[in-house]
Amino acid sequence: MSNAYDVIIIGSGPGGYVTAIRAAQLGLKTAIVEREHLGGICLNWGCIPTKALLRSAEILDHANHAKSYGLTLNGTMTADVKDVVARSRGVSARLNGGVGFLMKKNKIDVIWGEAKLSKPGEVVVGKMTKPVVEPQNPIPKGVLGEGTYTAKHIIVATGARPRALPGIEPDGKLIWTYFEAMKPDFMPKSMVVMGSGAIGIEFASFYRSMGVDVTVVELMANIMPVEDVEISTFARKQLEKRGLKIITEAKVSKVEKGTNSITAHVETKDGKVQTITADRLISAVGVQGNIENLGLETLGVKTDRGCIVIDGYGKTNVPGLYAIGDVAGPPMLAHKAEHEGVICIEKIAGLPNVHPMDKAKIPGCTYCNPQVASVGLTEAKAKAEGREIRVGRYNFNANGKAIALGEDQGLIKTIFDKKTGELIGAHMVGAEVTELIQGFVVAMNLETTEEELMHTIFPHPTLSEMMKESVLDAYGRVLNA
Repeated sequence: MSNAYDVIIIGSGPGGYVTAIRAAQLGLKTAIVEREHLGGICLNWGCIPTKALLRSAEILDHANHAKSYGLTLNGTMTADVKDVVARSRGVSARLNGGVGFLMKKNKIDVIWGEAKLSKPGEVVVGKMTKPVVEPQNPIPKGVLGEGTYTAKHIIVATGARPRALPGIEPDGKLIWTYFEAMKPDFMPKSMVVMGSGAIGIEFASFYRSMGVDVTVVELMANIMPVEDVEISTFARKQLEKRGLKIITEAKVSKVEKGTNSITAHVETKDGKVQTITADRLISAVGVQGNIENLGLETLGVKTDRGCIVIDGYGKTNVPGLYAIGDVAGPPMLAHKAEHEGVICIEKIAGLPNVHPMDKAKIPGCTYCNPQVASVGLTEAKAKAEGREIRVGRYNFNANGKAIALGEDQGLIKTIFDKKTGELIGAHMVGAEVTELIQGFVVAMNLETTEEELMHTIFPHPTLSEMMKESVLDAYGRVLNA
């Protein structure tokens, strides 16, 4: 078998494997290099297994409030941590096998090993070192591995890993990253979560549902700092109602380790320090691109703040070398990586009408309880850009479906350009908003105006009706409030 390809992709996460499939569809001889597990972090240790955990937490929350639905449970509903984790891992394993099937179906060669860029157009694959985490499924024997491979085009899709703060480095026992938090061998009684981005808040929400005493420490003034302030404020109130303790404008300045506990020194902006003793601490202070040990320095690849610098089509400053996904910078989201990869490979293939991605139209979702989802400009950013805007709001407690579901706490907020009527931002908090947001994403991509949304018929009774009501509210025409 020849070691020469049209395209070699380093990394098989969502960006990598989707790009490989699109390359194969376009008739390019394609290989993908993977050192640990097909599907990358998202499928094996991120997006998918966390949602499985959160689903277990959601079922437990509903069971604990069964009486409010007119139901009586005989006995106490409890969570078996071993079984909850086993279900989550099983979901990932199933999808991991699915990616393997897709590689075979599309005749994509999978090369197992550590990839290094030796010179333009060449990848040297070495023996795999001990993986960061154990693969979901055993790596098959007798397949492509160590050797030198060449390609006209090489795409780096190596993803990212948890960022560590000096002096508070995760140790796998007392200080966890999402790896350990996703696969606990026991349920702690208490926990400190450092950081309130999507990862931190999702784990805080999960462990709170499991009965853990959780304290979240956030450096910024608001939790989920990238979200609209009104939405994050609403979410905070709901999370605190569920028993989460949240400290904002504060940092964990020091962590003392005991035999089976930690003591976090939490310093607020006024310099005051309080100590919190807990069984475990989750470090969720962001992620950083995997750019080390790839040979980027040898080729003179330009990087910035731990990420590879690219143009709108994934090109680096080195001809024939590209980067996509987390390793190419924020927003570090699986769906961004997938779309970025498709743009990159279609440009390589010479397809017409390939356009750079509009990052303003990338949705963000946080699967805590309550869920949070958004796309486009926040109210503050729109004003900072000097735009005149119209803002619409609609509360879940006025929606029939939300009330029937027993999920009547939430808010949908829409932002329009006052002059043109263009939808420039949508922000949601409440039940199932991670599913609803795509309606606004499609609308924004089609450059929809308020008039078109007002004349769109939404089915009744649904949560989606609130989307239209929020639009109507922005123009003083709300009907059901």
